[in-house]
Amino acid sequence: MKNLLFIALVAISSTIPWEQNFETAQKNAKEQHKLILLNFSGSDWCGPCIRMHSEIFADQGFIKMATASLVMINADFPRNKKKQPAEPIKKQNEMLAEKYNPLGKFPYTVILDQDGKVLKAYDGLPNQTAGEFTNELQKICDAKR
Repeated sequence: MKNLLFIALVAISSTIPWEQNFETAQKNAKEQHKLILLNFSGSDWCGPCIRMHSEIFADQGFIKMATASLVMINADFPRNKKKQPAEPIKKQNEMLAEKYNPLGKFPYTVILDQDGKVLKAYDGLPNQTAGEFTNELQKICDAKR
């Protein structure tokens, strides 16, 4: 029983708290003096998106850095009807895509300041290890503090 509890606690503590609402993400970023990482993904059809989440966003070093320095939001565009987000989130994701990802690239990751200004964009799965990607993002965050 203790082992199951430990495993559950590790699983809970080793994930990133993804924000769903962009306005809330901006508000939290301002209050916490963090940048925003906006990730466009197709969680059930885009192979590189799935890899990005499993290889980079699930990396413990990335999670530690992101929790301290970023507000994370995922604009997901799944194809499976059962995985569709609620209508308000779907509309928000479409509006975010119009503004930040008009060419419809997946995955597409944008680092924004608290006002929504683009600081850096990553087209596709980064050609870096999780550690290299994490270090690069940390430098961007440190430069904006």
